[in-house]
Amino acid sequence: MSNLIIADERPQAAPPGPPPVPEDAAAGGRFGAALREILADTTAFARHQEANLRPEVVAALGERIRATGVKYIYYMIPTLGSRTVAKVVPAGHFERMLRKGIAFHRTALTDLQTSREGELIGGGVDAHEFWGLPEPETFQVLPWDDEVGRIFCTAYDPPHLGAAGGRLIPLDTRALFRVAHRAFTERTGLELRSGLEPEMTWTGPGIEVVAKEDQSPAYQVENLEKMRPVYKKVIAYAQALDFDMIQGDYEDDGQIELNWDYDRAELTAERMTTYRQICKQVARELGLEASFMAKPYNGKMGNGCHHNLSLWRRGPGGDENVVEDGRVELHATETARHAIAGMLLHTPGSMLVMGSTVNSYKRYWDAGQFAPSGADWGLDTRGVAIRISANGRMEYRLPDASVNPYLSHLYLLAAIEHGLEAGLEPGDPGEPSAAIRDVVIPNTLGSAIEAFEADAYLMGAMPEELTRIFLQLKRDEWGRYCGQITQWEFDQYWEAIP
Repeated sequence: MSNLIIADERPQAAPPGPPPVPEDAAAGGRFGAALREILADTTAFARHQEANLRPEVVAALGERIRATGVKYIYYMIPTLGSRTVAKVVPAGHFERMLRKGIAFHRTALTDLQTSREGELIGGGVDAHEFWGLPEPETFQVLPWDDEVGRIFCTAYDPPHLGAAGGRLIPLDTRALFRVAHRAFTERTGLELRSGLEPEMTWTGPGIEVVAKEDQSPAYQVENLEKMRPVYKKVIAYAQALDFDMIQGDYEDDGQIELNWDYDRAELTAERMTTYRQICKQVARELGLEASFMAKPYNGKMGNGCHHNLSLWRRGPGGDENVVEDGRVELHATETARHAIAGMLLHTPGSMLVMGSTVNSYKRYWDAGQFAPSGADWGLDTRGVAIRISANGRMEYRLPDASVNPYLSHLYLLAAIEHGLEAGLEPGDPGEPSAAIRDVVIPNTLGSAIEAFEADAYLMGAMPEELTRIFLQLKRDEWGRYCGQITQWEFDQYWEAIP
C-alpha cells in the first residue's frame, strides 16, 4: 500500500524547481561526467562483440541451448516507455547473433511513437538503425513454452557510422543504468540494492469482489482464494525464471501485490521487466486482463511500485549495509541521511520518471486513498515520500506501477550521489532542512515536465539525447490529453453553463 493522503486537496500551483546548486553540480557532478565519458566510447560495440565470440562463450551458450531443447529465441531490449521490443530467431543461429545481433529502426527504442504532428519521435523516418548485441549470460527458457528462450541485448550505434559509430545508445535505459551503476560503485565503493512492491489490477470472470460499503477488501483470505489461480501461476513462472518470491497479498478490488527478494538494483529492474511479461502471459492463459495502470478507478487505491533501497559496501570481510549501523531503534545513518536528502531535493525533477503518464497523477488527487502526499521523510509513517520502515532500508514511495524501472533507479542513483557528494542534510522527520523545505511534488504531468526541465543537476547528469527525447514523448502525451474532450466536461458544462 502507498501513503495516506493527509489533505483533501493538492496544491494547484506549479511546483518550484529545486534550490540552486553549485556550478559543478549543475553539470550533473561526478555522475554526469562519468556518463558522458562512458557514452563517448566508440569501442564499446567492438569490445562487446569480441567478448561474445570468445570460444568458451560460444561453446557455453550452444551447450545450454542444446541441453534445454530451445528452438526459438527472443532477442530483446526494453524501451524508453518500459515495453520490450524483440526479434524471434531460430535457436541454431545463436553464433551468428552473437556476432551481428539484432537491428531495429532507432525509434523502436521510443516505442515507435508518432507525434501529433505526424513525425516519429526520436529521429523520424530518416533515423539510422541501432544494432543490439546479445548478452549470452541472460539466456533463459520461458517456463510457459520450453521451446522458446530469451536473451537481453544492448543497443549500439552501428560501427559503420564512422566517428559516431560503436557507442552505447543512451535510449537503451537498461544498459545505461548498468554502466552508470558500475561507475558509481567504482567512485564510491557502494552498491545500490533494491526491492520493488509492484501492485497491479486484475479483472475478469470469477475474481469479482463483494464488500460492504466503505470497507476495504484488503488482506482477506477469501479474496486471495479467488486469486489463487493467478498467484499460483505467476509465482511458479517467476520461480522458474530465478525469482526468489517471498510474499504477496490482496490490497483492493482485483489488486494484488507479489514481491520477490531484493538484489542488486540492475537485477531487480530486470526482474520487473520480466514480471510484467509473466503477468500478461498468465492473464492470457486464464482469460483475464492484467494492468499496471497507475490509477484504474476512482475511490480505489492506485497501483504503486515502492522502491526499497539500501547501499552496500563490499569488502573481504563481507558486505556491509551502510544504511544500518546496528542500533535497535528505527534510525537513519549519516550516509542514509545524505542519500535521503538527495532523493528529496530532486523529487520534483524526477517525478516525470516516477509518474510517467497522465494517469499517474490521478493517484494524488483521489482524496482518502493511499498515495504519497509530500516530499518529506519519516520513521515508519505512511504520510511521507521516503519511509524508514525497517533499519537498513529506505522506502521510496513515489513511483507507480507503470514506471520504467531502469530509468527510476538511474534517477534515484544520480540523486543519491548528489546527496553523498554534497553532504546534503534532510533535517529531522517532520522538520525538513532548509534545502528541502520548499520542495513540492508536481501534481500533473504538465507540472512534472516543467520541474524536470528546471532541475539543473539532473539535466546535467543525464545524457542530452535521453532527456530531449523523453521530453518530446511526454510533451506530446500531455498535449494529446489536454486536447481531449471528456465525458466529465459534458456532465459539468453541457447544461450547467447559462
